Amino acid sequence: MFLPINRKEMEERGWDSPDFVFVSGDAYVDHSSFAVAIISRYLEKHGFKIAILAQPDWKNADSFKEFGQPRLGFLIASGNMDSMVAHYTVAKKKRNYDYYSPGGKIGKRPDRATIVYSNKIREAFGDIPIIIGGVEASLRRFAHYDYWDNKVRNSILIDSGADILIYGMGEKAALEIAKLLDRGVPVKKIKNIRGTCVLCQRDYIPKGSYDFIGEIEELKTSKELYAQAFATQYINCDSISGKTLLEGNGNRLLVQNPPMPPLERKELDLVYELDYMRDYHPIYKKEGGVPAIQEVKFSITHNRGCFGACSFCAIAFHQGRAVRSRSIESCVKEAKLLTELPDFKGYIHDVGGPTANFRHPACDKQLTDGVCANKRCLSPTPCKNLKIDHSEYIELLKRIENVPKVKKVFIRSGIRFDYVMYDKDDGFMKKLVKDHVSGQLRVAPEHNSKNVLEIMGKPDISIYNGFCNKFYKLSREIGKEQYVLPYLMSSHPGSTMEDAHNLSDYIKEHNLPSEQVQDFYPTPSTKSTCIYYTGIDPFTKKKIYTATNYKEKQEQRKLLQPSKPPKKTFVSKKKK
Repeated sequence: MFLPINRKEMEERGWDSPDFVFVSGDAYVDHSSFAVAIISRYLEKHGFKIAILAQPDWKNADSFKEFGQPRLGFLIASGNMDSMVAHYTVAKKKRNYDYYSPGGKIGKRPDRATIVYSNKIREAFGDIPIIIGGVEASLRRFAHYDYWDNKVRNSILIDSGADILIYGMGEKAALEIAKLLDRGVPVKKIKNIRGTCVLCQRDYIPKGSYDFIGEIEELKTSKELYAQAFATQYINCDSISGKTLLEGNGNRLLVQNPPMPPLERKELDLVYELDYMRDYHPIYKKEGGVPAIQEVKFSITHNRGCFGACSFCAIAFHQGRAVRSRSIESCVKEAKLLTELPDFKGYIHDVGGPTANFRHPACDKQLTDGVCANKRCLSPTPCKNLKIDHSEYIELLKRIENVPKVKKVFIRSGIRFDYVMYDKDDGFMKKLVKDHVSGQLRVAPEHNSKNVLEIMGKPDISIYNGFCNKFYKLSREIGKEQYVLPYLMSSHPGSTMEDAHNLSDYIKEHNLPSEQVQDFYPTPSTKSTCIYYTGIDPFTKKKIYTATNYKEKQEQRKLLQPSKPPKKTFVSKKKK
């Protein structure tokens, strides 16, 4: 049964009111790829009554009164994406399609949805507990550079007026907060839960070690201090080594408690085995459904976290670099459930996650000491302690393939091709080529410039070229015509016009399709965005050239996409 989405459905359950109303900027899709569904079902599993208020009319405070006053409070998430990214292209043009809204219709949520929703709830209910979370809140938890305003904005906790901000993967934190509220603890007294940010009086002194990252006004005016603050935030994203962080905001302190430990295997299994309906709410059927379900409905998430640490990706800041995975048995159980869905055609679309071919932490040291503060596991060269092993992932894929009614299992999540190349055992590469590619394998070399790749946290282009050679060789050996489809990026920090020309030559030399080129998008809380704004590498303090004006960004993009030729669907097999 779906969670109640309106008063009628709530009353049909015999509820006078819910414990929490979860306000979401997305349409309600009850699937484990949607954070609102995960948190709601997790709380429901522990005895709490959750109602979903999906895409309410943000212009009218009365629309937030659909369920009356909840017993314990409101939860808010903008949706699976930052609302500004959902609404605007990198050129800051309004998008015309929203995958997370009924029928793909744009305009069903406001810009800066978390702030707007929170303010409307305050208007409607006054001093009621409000807890914000999700990607938008998590990545805007400190003072942050905002690409759309082109300035440093306050923490979203301040601008929203919420009581608590949950960052990262929020199951444990949400449950701890719910239990304390249920016991009658005032929300203003809930200060020390890991994985949360709160506002405290200036004289607050946290337990344990802590770092002060700066005063808000200085962070807004000093790019050097901003870069330093970002580095401090980044290296404290690990649950083992992370300290409490403090940011000065007038007569208050923004307090980020240390990260919540990641869910271990049994805990992850429980989360993904909750009673999801695995579809959008029937109320959306007349509008054509919710497009976002199509890609994930027959996919299986087997892991969380990523030690790839690409500079332009926020996963390290949100999910963390400490990889955890579900048991093979749990994933197989989900595969069996998928085969019983009425529209299952025999194909598992993906067995993946942030990075598909990671199943365990990068090294044993991460389990005791946490991730290394100032080192990457894979780039520019692999760490000597890196554990390179695809055997359990191969076993997982084989077990799912053997589930009755499953015809084929694909891998569509990104794989780290360098991790594949560093594996001395070719077992995974051979199986990938033989069994899990639907004609095209999408991978992300991103650039060919050594300098740009180092800033990105990506391997040298020679590693990608070697991967392609091996891929095509193995494909020929089994008589399959398959292609590698690369993602490339223009105007990333460090990329000069000379770099763009060189990448353009590389694209022409290899006859790469121009459709797969994207311009760098400065989204909140990535190292690349910090460099874009400050011109400074936050870890080395080196100055880095960055194309920030619209004209040069367009020129770099045009070099990589000089025209729109007839659409190509693959990369030519160039022998090297």
